[in-house]
Amino acid sequence: MAGHSKWANIQHRKGRQDKIRAKLFSKMSKEITVAAKMGDPDPEKNPRLRLAVKEAKSNSVPKDVIDRAIKKSQAGDGDDYEEIRYEGYGPNGVAVIVEAMTDNRNRTASTVRSTFTKNGGNLGETGSVGFMFDRKGAVSYPADAGDADTIMMAAIEAGAEDVESGEDGHVVWCADTDLNEVSTALEAELGESESTKLIWRPTTTTEMDLEGMQKLMKLVDALEDDDDVQLVTTNFEASDEVMAQLDDT
Repeated sequence: MAGHSKWANIQHRKGRQDKIRAKLFSKMSKEITVAAKMGDPDPEKNPRLRLAVKEAKSNSVPKDVIDRAIKKSQAGDGDDYEEIRYEGYGPNGVAVIVEAMTDNRNRTASTVRSTFTKNGGNLGETGSVGFMFDRKGAVSYPADAGDADTIMMAAIEAGAEDVESGEDGHVVWCADTDLNEVSTALEAELGESESTKLIWRPTTTTEMDLEGMQKLMKLVDALEDDDDVQLVTTNFEASDEVMAQLDDT
């Protein structure tokens, strides 16, 4: 198991918290509805729904919003969403994966392609950048959840693959198919996590300067503004100095 890395750089997202709050709630509600519709409406009997609800709670989505999303899945008259993954390149050749959930494949494809083109990117074929990532489960804990050794032992007992610990906290990595079991075991030992989700973990990264990061974040922001887009992942890496300058712009 490895030590600290620059994962905070890779998953960095510029502020805009007030602006994106309602949109975030909407996207998480959509995931909850789809998860409940595909399986059992009881989170304890539906691992995907359990993870969706858990992630929603960690982002302060109100209980009544979560309950409405689950009930919507059982109404029988809701929209049928299709899950689609798009892959492409952003500024400076950085790899970008876009996960979408849509009721109109043509609309979403057109919008995503246009967004890439307008922001210095290039939408590619499926698999064009996917080989640069591994699909993994990630469970995040704050720094005060325990020291690195404590988290490491808990992760080993839970069946995790890797741990990254640093000043900002701990990330426990596991196989995507093991996320439900690993997160449950970790909760029993360490308590509630800050975040539990499936992500694309870069196996290779692209170093970015300030200008490249500014262009990349413009692309990421534009993609995330699309109601059909659930998650955007990139493989950028940038120095602390560049990230500090980015936050000041």
